[in-house]
Amino acid sequence: QVQLVESGGGLVQPGDSLRLSCAASGSIFSINAMGWYRQPPGKRRELVAAMTSDGSTKYADAVKGRFTISRDNAKNTGYLQMNSLKPEDTAVYYCNADVGYSGSYYGPYDYWGQGTQVTVSS
Repeated sequence: QVQLVESGGGLVQPGDSLRLSCAASGSIFSINAMGWYRQPPGKRRELVAAMTSDGSTKYADAVKGRFTISRDNAKNTGYLQMNSLKPEDTAVYYCNADVGYSGSYYGPYDYWGQGTQVTVSS
C-alpha cells in the first residue's frame, strides 16, 4: 500500500514562498506521475499542477508562472514550489500520485495524501 505524506504547509504573508513536499513510502516503485490539488474553504477540490510519467507538466491558470511541480526519483519525493503567494491560494493542498507508468495521463491517480494547510494572510 502506497502512502503519501505531505509537508511544508503553513501560514505566510502575501508575496511569500513555500515549498510543499510529498514523500512516498510502502512501495518498491518510485513516484511515476503526480499531481497537486487544493481545496479552498467551502469549495471543491481543484487541480493545481500535474506531471505525467513522461515528464510533461500542466498548471491551473491561476498559478501559472508562480508554482512549479517537480519530483526527485532518488528521494521518491515530489514537490510544489509556490512563489508570490496570494490570499486566494489559501487551501488544503493534497498530493496525488501513482507508481505505475501512465504515459501522458495527467490524473487523477490512485494514491492521495492527507493534505497540508496553506494559509496566505497579512
